[in-house]
Amino acid sequence: MTDLTWGPATDEIRPLLLAAAAADGRPEVSPDGPLPREFRGGEQLVAVADHTVVGYAHLDTDGDAHGNQVAEVLVHPEHRRRGVGTELVREVLAHAADGVRLWSHGDHPAAARIGARLGLQKVRELLVMRRGLDEELPEPVWRDGVTVRAFVPGRDEAAVVEVNRRAFDWHPEQGALTVADVEATEREPWFDPAGFFLAVDPADRLLGFHWTKVHPDGTGEVYVVGVDPDAQGGGLGRALTLVGVRHLRATGRPEVILYVEADNAPAVAVYRRLGFTRSAADVQWAVMRTGGA
Repeated sequence: MTDLTWGPATDEIRPLLLAAAAADGRPEVSPDGPLPREFRGGEQLVAVADHTVVGYAHLDTDGDAHGNQVAEVLVHPEHRRRGVGTELVREVLAHAADGVRLWSHGDHPAAARIGARLGLQKVRELLVMRRGLDEELPEPVWRDGVTVRAFVPGRDEAAVVEVNRRAFDWHPEQGALTVADVEATEREPWFDPAGFFLAVDPADRLLGFHWTKVHPDGTGEVYVVGVDPDAQGGGLGRALTLVGVRHLRATGRPEVILYVEADNAPAVAVYRRLGFTRSAADVQWAVMRTGGA
């Protein structure tokens, strides 16, 4: 028998996260230190069988920028295909607010089976794209008056958040970025201001940025590219992408990944022209009700 218990997020689920990471490559979690940010705060649902944590769901009760609560469900690899995932999802749907979204990282086949069983539909697809860095990349071309400099901690947070807000007002997560979020990320072990590029005008007004990341295995990431809507056009997004990817190559990264909404056709086209190809997808599932989600 499986017991399901709601409570605040605690460290008791770390062994399950580590086991899932070993089997699936996700989430990024270490044996000690803080839990990954996506599992902090909110509420957690723990599934226990025979005194062992066999499954887990995290519910972000604050929700995304559109007001939807967001959940992630994980089942220990040794306890999969026993109905634990279905039990967890049913309980999340019963407990959470209407419109809750459930992530399936890697578009896992088990999630698709549960979705079909419970009448869920895919409401979002986030592509994972990647390219190798063996070959040289083109030089970025900047329009007149644009210069590039590194992010300065303690000085540039507010400007980045404002441009990010304008660039991603449509995005369920990125559009909600705050100064406190940026400052918290600056404390993450991977943060490096030398890999955070700002494109500015002659008055040092921020036009756009490219924030890169390096994962523990050495893979580089186009973490965020944001361009102020007033500065769009003229290839600024392409140039910012190139300056960051060239930096990752120069620092010895073997490949680079990025995440992009599948329905953001202009961005997907830019990345494909730069040699990125689709390697995976993360999807969100939800109950679709009459009149919307």
